[in-house]
Amino acid sequence: MQEHNTHHSSDLNLLCDVCREAGDLAMQYFGSTLDVWMKEGDSPVSEADFAVDHFLKEKLLSARPDYGWISEETKDNREQQDYERFFVVDPIDGTRGFLSGSPYWCISVAIIKNGRPIVGVLQCPARGDVYAAVTGGGATRNGIKLPRLAFQVHRKYKISLDKSLAQKLPDDFRNRVSLYHYLPSLAYRIVLVAQDEIDLVLVRPNCHEWDIAAADLILQECGGRFLSLDTPLLSYGIEPYQYGLLIAGKNNCCEDMIDVVRQAKLV
Repeated sequence: MQEHNTHHSSDLNLLCDVCREAGDLAMQYFGSTLDVWMKEGDSPVSEADFAVDHFLKEKLLSARPDYGWISEETKDNREQQDYERFFVVDPIDGTRGFLSGSPYWCISVAIIKNGRPIVGVLQCPARGDVYAAVTGGGATRNGIKLPRLAFQVHRKYKISLDKSLAQKLPDDFRNRVSLYHYLPSLAYRIVLVAQDEIDLVLVRPNCHEWDIAAADLILQECGGRFLSLDTPLLSYGIEPYQYGLLIAGKNNCCEDMIDVVRQAKLV
């Protein structure tokens, strides 16, 4: 057990150090006029995404050559990889926000073992925040341990979701919640649940593992829940997968949202 904890601690220190440097690199591009391309699905990618991805890959695989690599901006060749652990990386989660000058974007890196995140870091340099977690060890924000979330919420829920989903929710439910302003970074939205700023995030279908793996661990380590309505347990790194509708939040908020989603026939 001691060796297990030491390994995780070493990996966490590595991610924190490298992600901090990657954040400094990203900030050199932030606010500048950049070359931008559109990917399939009308999603933008910039020279900053590629630069940060290259930096992370070089640094992390130099330190852990026996780990695999899965990234939003790197060709997916996991079928040719046979590793016990994988890095799952989004060099800039929230590229649209990054390009528009919004500070709500982050660098997301998780280490996956047996399909689940065991270490995760979200570096949010424009906001001056870093979130980190180790499985079984809790989660931190800027080095300070995040408290466990309340099991029950007995007030108007604060929720974050895409407008296209909000319009489909029943009127009686919309009257019982407060809509939190929408943020371009999905990972950032999820960790705002972990730090008790939002109660619930509804995630539209077809997100990818690099969008959510690190944030998933951070939320779970605070006692939150991250649920899929089409699979009993979110799994990462084993094979390419686009998830269905996901719910991240506090316990009773998630239960209520499941009922509402089914009532509205969103799945």
